[in-house]
Amino acid sequence: MAIQAALVVAAVHLLWAIPRLLRGEIADPRPVVFVVAALLLVAVAAALFRGYYYRRLSTLGGGTLAALLVGFPLFHRGDTVAVLTTDPLAAIAVGVALIGTVAFVGLYYFHHPDRFGLGVPEDALDQ
Repeated sequence: MAIQAALVVAAVHLLWAIPRLLRGEIADPRPVVFVVAALLLVAVAAALFRGYYYRRLSTLGGGTLAALLVGFPLFHRGDTVAVLTTDPLAAIAVGVALIGTVAFVGLYYFHHPDRFGLGVPEDALDQ
């Protein structure tokens, strides 16, 4: 669930940011930040999919999603609810980021601090 949430949030942020970057909206820093955050989320999702059971990956993924969640109301100030009701991409991003943050917290809890956590395949222990 954490991998899927990270990929959905990355896709939504890229859908929002790429057209603005192509138009050259340089005064707004969000498109650049969103592209960097999306690339980071894709990298974390790929590493988790490949079976790297590190708590640091869960922290990085959950922290990135949490930073996007916290940054949304900070940027929009009092218009947060109005933006969520009028912009479907924002509503999807916030909802999925909330689910993803909870999923990454769960991964952090279940992964061992060194490397391996619960439910590790037997062949992974030989590496």
